[in-house]
Amino acid sequence: MIMSRVGFVIKFYCDKSSLRRKKLSLLMLVVWVGTLLAITTSVAAQSAGQVYTFGVVPQFDALRIYSVWRPILDELQLRTGLEFSLKGVASIPEFEQAFGDGAFDFVYMNPYHLLMANKKQGYLPLVRDKSKGLYGIVVVRKDSPIRKMEDLNGKLVVLPAPNALGASLLVRAAFANVFNIHVKPKYVFTHTSVYLNVALGEADAGGGVARTLSQQLPDLFNKLRILYETEKVAPHPISGHPRVPKSVRQQVRDAFLSMGLAQEGRALLSAIPIKQVGKAEMADYSPLEKLGLDRFSGN
Repeated sequence: MIMSRVGFVIKFYCDKSSLRRKKLSLLMLVVWVGTLLAITTSVAAQSAGQVYTFGVVPQFDALRIYSVWRPILDELQLRTGLEFSLKGVASIPEFEQAFGDGAFDFVYMNPYHLLMANKKQGYLPLVRDKSKGLYGIVVVRKDSPIRKMEDLNGKLVVLPAPNALGASLLVRAAFANVFNIHVKPKYVFTHTSVYLNVALGEADAGGGVARTLSQQLPDLFNKLRILYETEKVAPHPISGHPRVPKSVRQQVRDAFLSMGLAQEGRALLSAIPIKQVGKAEMADYSPLEKLGLDRFSGN
């Protein structure tokens, strides 16, 4: 379209009799065309250069997170035509600070973090696993004399982090709301540290989730037994910041849903793990508000 306009203007001015006028006009034309092309190129480059940041709750080490999520983001790029950058953080507190500041355009977080992020920045859930709920577990040494939750009254219980939903918040809510007992909580940063502390006899019990327990080495796994499982809640969502255009958020949601329809896509999502991807809404997480988790959080 631009070149057709150029051709028309050149023809128009070539029909003029004044050579001087033609030279001046052609010079102006070159400047006009150059400016128009520069503006067009700049706008296109700006659009093509948009990179959306993607955050992931640091439940595991950075290498493992990258190995799971980078292939997913590559597939997401192919399906949307958008570009995504995986933005890592070293710890749960840093992660909470980051989403509290709105550092991520898209983010995979636990449900309690979603409630925090929604209040602070307006993050909205897009998709989640529809096949199962999230729940916490309480583990003890396999040879421990502790046989029921009431036996832990006044005992030392290790937990990964204050706002770890399944491994800390749901476990502490069960102690208080279900069994009406008081424990001595100690935070040891990671799920693996929880299991090690319990196995080594440094704590009477620990909070975790079934998935991370199953991923421990046999020597550690075989020293532990599950004492209790908490109630289930909707699992981790992938959420979007409201500054991201609604159309882009919908693109991302649709891309994740379409990945769930293909064998290769399901294999990628299962590593998160999301076994059956489906739409997520804020209403899915409203039951969490009734548990009074703020009493046990680090906020």
